[in-house]
Amino acid sequence: MASYSEATITELERRARQLRQDSLTMIHRRAAGHPGGTLSCAEIMAALFFQKMRLNPAQPDDPARDRFILSKGHASAILYAALAERGYFPKEDLERWGALDCHLQGHPDRIKTPGVDMTSGLLGHGNAIGVGLALAARRRKQAYRIYVLLGDGECQGGIVWEGAMAASKFRVSEMTAILDYNNVQLDGPVHEIMPMEPMADKWRAFGWAVLEVDGHNVRQVLEALDAAEQIHDRPTLILARTTKGKGVSFMENDSRWHGVAPNAEQLCQALAELEEGCHG
Repeated sequence: MASYSEATITELERRARQLRQDSLTMIHRRAAGHPGGTLSCAEIMAALFFQKMRLNPAQPDDPARDRFILSKGHASAILYAALAERGYFPKEDLERWGALDCHLQGHPDRIKTPGVDMTSGLLGHGNAIGVGLALAARRRKQAYRIYVLLGDGECQGGIVWEGAMAASKFRVSEMTAILDYNNVQLDGPVHEIMPMEPMADKWRAFGWAVLEVDGHNVRQVLEALDAAEQIHDRPTLILARTTKGKGVSFMENDSRWHGVAPNAEQLCQALAELEEGCHG
């Protein structure tokens, strides 16, 4: 596995903070969006888009690129923020997110937006599509990897597990799923609405290798992504324990911020807190 310098980790932490700030600004401007689950996956997105994935913004359809699926498509703000930072389109485009004639829609659309590999929003389909991409790579003798970002509430849907079964059957070791396990969904705590524990054991029972990390620890996320590349006989699930609304005190672990946009005063407070860095 690669050894990551403190400078690399610090830069990725800065990237994660910037993604949070840009996402909240977008959600406020549009007066719609999903701040809680956007903030919880920032370190995961920073590690993937600014360190781990092979991407070519100058050629978004490069056949050799790694594929990313935002299965929890309601967190589209942070995907768009990452794509803009990587140079897929001008950052100014973020200001028009959700406009009818804008290529950035409320949920990701692979036809409209450069860098989007799967149209998502209807929850649960990321694993199944990821298996299809992996099998396509084998058929075409290509060597790209597939990364799928899942939500924990999303895993209450049966289609997630159908995709997990298929991934195991075909031993798609080219595929790594990352579970943003923040334990909060639209109406409250996941463990109250539909308990998912023992989550790690469920994935193991479906034939996956499971790696557990602190999803806000960039080094742990990177090392798990590296370790997944060394597993060649099955798909890998990185169970990333996170905090809903991470980095903003009044949003953390509060289901009311699953799908509510901050007003101007709340945005100012959130951005001020994020400027100081994510707190524990």
